[in-house]
Amino acid sequence: MLRATLKSVLSRKLRLVLSGLAVVLGVMFVSGAFVLTDTLGRSFDGLFATAFQNTDVTVSVKSTGPAQGFDDDQKLTATVKPETLEKVRGIDGVAKATGIVSADGARVIGSNGKVITSFGPPRLGENWTGENDLVKLREGRAPQSGTEVVMNAGLAKSAGVKVGDQVGVLTTQPKKTFTLVGITEYSGGRDSLGGSMVVSFHESVAAELMLGTPNVYSSVDVKAAAGKTPEQVRDSVRAALGDSFEVKTGAELQKAQTAGAKEALGFFNKILLGFAGVALFVGTFLILNTFSIIVAQRTRELALMRAIGASRKQMIGSVLVEAVLIGLFASAVGLGLGIGVGSLLAWVFGNVGSASLELAGIGVPPAAIISAFSVGMIITLVAALLPAMRASRIPPVAALQEAATPDRPLTKVTVVGSLVTAGGATLLLLGLNDKLGDSSLYGFFGGVLLAFIGIALLTPMLARPIVGVIGRLMAWSVPGKLGRLNSARNPRRTAITAAALMVGIALITGVNTVFTSAEASIQKIADKEVNADLIISGDPSDERPATFDPAVIDKTKAISGVTGFSADYFDVAHALGEDRSVTIMTDVPAYAKMFKLTAKEGEIRALGPDEVLYDEERAKEKGLHVGATIEVQLARGQPRQMKLVGIYAKSSTTGGLILPTTLIGELQVAQPSWGYVDVADGVSVDGVRKQVDALLADSPEVTVANRNDFVQQQTSAFDTVLLMVQILLALAVLIAVLGIINTLALSVLERTRELGLLRAIGLGRFQSMRMITVEAIVISVFGALLGVVVGSGLGAAIVRALKDDGFSTFAMPWTAMGTYLALGAGIGVIAAILPALRAARVNVLQAISYE
Repeated sequence: MLRATLKSVLSRKLRLVLSGLAVVLGVMFVSGAFVLTDTLGRSFDGLFATAFQNTDVTVSVKSTGPAQGFDDDQKLTATVKPETLEKVRGIDGVAKATGIVSADGARVIGSNGKVITSFGPPRLGENWTGENDLVKLREGRAPQSGTEVVMNAGLAKSAGVKVGDQVGVLTTQPKKTFTLVGITEYSGGRDSLGGSMVVSFHESVAAELMLGTPNVYSSVDVKAAAGKTPEQVRDSVRAALGDSFEVKTGAELQKAQTAGAKEALGFFNKILLGFAGVALFVGTFLILNTFSIIVAQRTRELALMRAIGASRKQMIGSVLVEAVLIGLFASAVGLGLGIGVGSLLAWVFGNVGSASLELAGIGVPPAAIISAFSVGMIITLVAALLPAMRASRIPPVAALQEAATPDRPLTKVTVVGSLVTAGGATLLLLGLNDKLGDSSLYGFFGGVLLAFIGIALLTPMLARPIVGVIGRLMAWSVPGKLGRLNSARNPRRTAITAAALMVGIALITGVNTVFTSAEASIQKIADKEVNADLIISGDPSDERPATFDPAVIDKTKAISGVTGFSADYFDVAHALGEDRSVTIMTDVPAYAKMFKLTAKEGEIRALGPDEVLYDEERAKEKGLHVGATIEVQLARGQPRQMKLVGIYAKSSTTGGLILPTTLIGELQVAQPSWGYVDVADGVSVDGVRKQVDALLADSPEVTVANRNDFVQQQTSAFDTVLLMVQILLALAVLIAVLGIINTLALSVLERTRELGLLRAIGLGRFQSMRMITVEAIVISVFGALLGVVVGSGLGAAIVRALKDDGFSTFAMPWTAMGTYLALGAGIGVIAAILPALRAARVNVLQAISYE
């Protein structure tokens, strides 16, 4: 029996390749993800080992917890004072202590007038502390005054500048111009470490520019004295300074930084594995359909085996052995391709754009090998199990029958599909509405998976009527009618083939629906709550809010036709026992008018030196009322008692504490991030915009736009994310296309005699090709239609669950949905090419004599 199975597999090599291709692609994604993250993880190990190779001990003030408010990643920055540095220098075991200024946010303006952006690596501003084993001057000299800077070679290349050039730099202060006097490199001749962009200022200005306060430091670098270990010095410094300081060795810093990088890589790995899971899920439909067709084609062969003594168990074993061989073949090929793809992505990560990461050698972690073979084998065996059970039920008498096995009733599969769909929908809604506690996310994904399985089980019931309707659109000729009838003659096969395409398009449609609804919700908020004619803002995708020169405020107010202007400053303050984001508005009444801010309690007015406003929701949580006292401490100020003079009603655009302008000098960055302009009726808004734009010439990170253009800027990130999702899900769609090709190719083999008879009675070669093409188009459009409907429902459920998070409007991506349906038709045409050519080449005499 085993020999017969092996001969059967080897005699159908094309079938073997087509069946395994879906698993190959899915396994490639899985193994590639592990190879990529392992390579990058070891590369970051080497990077941080290099970065901290000269560090014995560092001292910094303990950072406070995450802020509550607009940006949970912000923290209240604390600095090391000069007296602390002197104290560290006097501690036993300390050979040398150097004050270090280092902070993210030094944005260099390139030779083209644009700010050099970074996608991940920091843009650091530091004080120049001299050359060492890690950093060397490649060109020029060290800065000797506050008007000179040095930058690393990677940044200089990106900015297109050289030694002697005048370079604009944005820091916590407006644009300042410096002379570039030196370019540095790192050990090994590297242009940068991990793509980081570093500007080194003279000691006299570094702290003021990067930390907002002169004569302070972000940390202290300590060198251990001879005979002292870093651990001994760490313990001595820690004992001398107390619990308010964080003292770590270089090895501890390396471990912490590496752990942080690997955590980010772990998240990235989960995303890749998620898309790999989708690809494998779609591939399961392909394999299931393939084995179902194979079993149907081999009915007489399997029945003859039963007749000569093969048991049911042997029949199941025969099909599963074939599945094991396909799984092993596909897993091995997928692992090899995954190693190549993982290596390629690692190279791209380390070398493309501003990145410059010295990659560790490409390795294949055990997880990649184990996951490749376990996933590939399990998926193939699971998909082959049902056809194997079906093969075992073939009676020996089937060997005497000429006709194929008749299709079975759909009652049982429809009932099961209804129950599974209902269970999936329930689990999905429970997860979306956070009814499952910490397991809500798993509930959501589990619900999506069950819903897809349930809908796939219901698809055969839907196939015949819907396919009949779609097919009638192309049934204007004999080949069209034949193609329509062929696509509807086996609803199970058609359904499984279409379901594979449904999954990919449903996920894309669901994401698109959510983003379209988000855009519509933002537009609705802008139309309903925003009266500002012009808005000054930066790129919403930047981690650090862009800022502009405060001098622009008064100059904008002076423009003819401007009736109101308010600028917003954002920072983190310690208030009500925790760190939270706060806002300072230069003109509260003007802002309230432009954003329809109303008083719930007290009044909304210009604030005095020790007065604050708070939003209704948070004030209620804290049990605060007008007249209450709130202690507030900003980054560069002392704790102060402030009086709550107004509580404003819930707003979609405004939230948190609003502080008076008298505290601007205590902010970490004393520059506004947003500006709002009200223009008088009858005055050209575009004319005013051009004048404001001219005032922002030295602030290249921000732009001024009208309300509609601003909404488009804020939602532009959705388009980028959607494009990435579509690219990643394209693999699932590709597997679905392979499924259609596979189904049609095997179907052509199955119908060889039928095709020969049709050719014998006058159906031409071109007509045969049209018939197969119509069949493919009907199946793929059916799958695309299912995907659009299911994806819209999934998107609607997510939008409904996020109603309290700002999704006030549900909108359908009609254009995209039409595109996906057209894509379905195109997929059908492409998928039909090879099977149609094969059908056209059928030898009529051989076909009608086929037995």
